Amino acid sequence: MSKFFQKFIKDESGATAIEYGLIAALISVALIAGAGALGNQLGTTFNTLQGKLSTASAR
Repeated sequence: MSKFFQKFIKDESGATAIEYGLIAALISVALIAGAGALGNQLGTTFNTLQGKLSTASAR
């Protein structure tokens, strides 16, 4: 029984899986934040373009 606990204590595969999970979560958060910022920038660009096209077609 003590060999089982010694093997369990030395086993680091669970810790590695948790680390990979945390890295994946951090990357996901960064991608979501970047996509949100890019979406806002694109929205602003298209609204500006729409305004310029409306002004040009009214002439």
